[in-house]
Amino acid sequence: MDFDVLEKKILSYSPSADINLIKKAYEFAKDAHSGQHRVSGELFIFHPLEVAKILADLELDVATIAAGLLHDVVEDTKYTLEDIEKNFGPEVALLVDGVTKLGKLEYKTKEEQQAENLRKMFFAMAKDIRIILIKLADRLHNMRTLKYMPKEKQREKALETLEIFAPLAHRLGISKVKWELEDLAFRFLEPDRYYELVEKVAKKRQERENHINEMISVLKERLTASGITAEIQGRPKHFYSIYKKMKDQNKTFDQIYDLTAVRVIVNTVKDCYAALGVVHTLWKPIPGRFKDYIAMPKPNMYQSLHTTVIDSSGDPLEIQIRTFEMHKTAEYGIAAHWRYKEGDKNNSDFEKKLSWLREILDWQRELKDAKDFMETLKIDLFTDEVYVFTPKGDVIDLPQGSCPIDFAYRIHTDIGNRCVGAKVNGKMVPLDYKLSNGDIIEIITSAHSNGPSRDWLNIVRSPQAKNKIRQWFKRERREENIARGKDMLEKEARRHGYDIYQLIKYDFMNNIFKRMSFSGMDDLYAAIGYGAATSNQIFQRILDEYKKNVQPEKPELSLEKADGKTKAKKKDERGIQIDGIGNLLVKFSRCCNPVPGDKIIGYVTRGRGVSIHRKDCINLRQGNFDQRRLIEVRWEGFEDSSYPVEIQVWAYDRQGLLSEIINLLGDIKTNIDAVNARATKNGIAVVDLVLEISNKQHLENVMQKILKIKGIYEVKRVMGM
Repeated sequence: MDFDVLEKKILSYSPSADINLIKKAYEFAKDAHSGQHRVSGELFIFHPLEVAKILADLELDVATIAAGLLHDVVEDTKYTLEDIEKNFGPEVALLVDGVTKLGKLEYKTKEEQQAENLRKMFFAMAKDIRIILIKLADRLHNMRTLKYMPKEKQREKALETLEIFAPLAHRLGISKVKWELEDLAFRFLEPDRYYELVEKVAKKRQERENHINEMISVLKERLTASGITAEIQGRPKHFYSIYKKMKDQNKTFDQIYDLTAVRVIVNTVKDCYAALGVVHTLWKPIPGRFKDYIAMPKPNMYQSLHTTVIDSSGDPLEIQIRTFEMHKTAEYGIAAHWRYKEGDKNNSDFEKKLSWLREILDWQRELKDAKDFMETLKIDLFTDEVYVFTPKGDVIDLPQGSCPIDFAYRIHTDIGNRCVGAKVNGKMVPLDYKLSNGDIIEIITSAHSNGPSRDWLNIVRSPQAKNKIRQWFKRERREENIARGKDMLEKEARRHGYDIYQLIKYDFMNNIFKRMSFSGMDDLYAAIGYGAATSNQIFQRILDEYKKNVQPEKPELSLEKADGKTKAKKKDERGIQIDGIGNLLVKFSRCCNPVPGDKIIGYVTRGRGVSIHRKDCINLRQGNFDQRRLIEVRWEGFEDSSYPVEIQVWAYDRQGLLSEIINLLGDIKTNIDAVNARATKNGIAVVDLVLEISNKQHLENVMQKILKIKGIYEVKRVMGM
């Protein structure tokens, strides 16, 4: 019987476990799901039972395994959460509630539904981290049986697994779940490459196996001679990690030598370092490839020594050295340190390991848009860490690419808000300086600081720093934010040919306020002003609600129509005249962003009015439009309007470059809608700017002035696709 297998697993690591509770949960779930089948054709109860087995493999407590058996009951059967609590108590009910999806609520998009489900899960995780362990077990079994789902569903679930759940398993340190999730997702997303890699690895691994065994034998002999008791094993690399390495490093399969790593497991930390000495006397270490995760553990509690040596055949060989306790933590992560096993519910060290979760909860409360939430979540989960030091020697982990401002906000919100400068390794550096492993950071603060700059939002890497900066602007500059947000939303509406005040006068705005947790228009404007939402996101929501709830018959929302007859000439309020066609909205295309002075042409779209393009637009040149729908248009009366134009600046990277560009644009009274700056590995800086431009001459003048800044060697107008 399948249940017997589960029972044996639990008793193997917890002989005194309350098996009666587990049996009761199994029978309850079996009865609740009676008559239900999975897509594969098997009885539904098979799924929660397999989830419970995975949780038992992680050696989790009775309450967690019971919740694993019951995790689909509330969602898929007649039973309620109250029934679960009545039969199994509040602890199990809390866990089941945390994993139950929001399937009964309606959302506009799949993305929004996914975001809200994940929001709920993260909030529940804050109460009890076991919730995510159940969710991971649930996802792992679903991935194991994904072949029975339709192709589209396979790709959707595999992508979500790779983007969210595998990184979550990594952050929790559960490598055995992470690796399997990644390989399964890889199999469904790239089946041809997956099976090709499986075949190649099988062949090459056989070639390397004898050699690796010889290396292990030599190492074992030398360790024993040195008085070190060790267990040594070869660890084959997982398919997705091989694929990712090939992709990231642009290597062929034949250029991947470390298909197998050697793992040395010893009794004590002292033995770890002694074993490292033995390894380095046997084989030459590759410079820069040694990492000490014992002295500086990863945020997910992982500890080990990593070194790469040149083996006897001249190939690189990765060797990991750790204690048995460290090995268990590496495999089981947070489950290996389970606080409920000891009954310690106030373990400060345990809480510290979960600080990243608290940070996610902090910034996610501020993100009103589902897309923003999902993107930021992915960044936070995926990002590699950089380890830096405070002047007192405390280790701080930050996302790769972080700057001193990220560090300042990690120390304390007030230090971040009052930050005016930074020293790295005793030397003054700009605030956008990219931190490296081992840097010692000292933050310079001033009581007279005016607070953070809006530019910091484009510099910082960590979601918590972004959130704290936004919070400051939200609190300290509310009136300024309202005015700024109002102006931005007005311009966004004008850019699409609408008057925002004609759109927001309807009752449907209350639906938007409720859904996005705004108290009214001022709150909405303020959110745009301090960066919690973008003008485009808000405008699109308003426009969608308008189209859904109101008949668009108002003359102020479209080009004029008089006495039921089309006028011979129609003029848009942003300076476009159309001959022979009326009652059409005018929209400026984003693919080429025309401005007065550009040669333009109109394209009659299906249901969205006339789209205005430059005559040299790449979409026109490539024949992407029906030529019969092209119409003549011309500029007229555009003097008081502005138009978004994207330009790209190329320069030799240096300190203060971005500030000089921004200051210049301020001096010549040219507004910036968006800015993004990055530096390449060869010391080149690339700055993308979206500017508000009145006409072509204005644009050319701006570009000429920027070109005169020291170090800038190219400024070009961007033509999108």
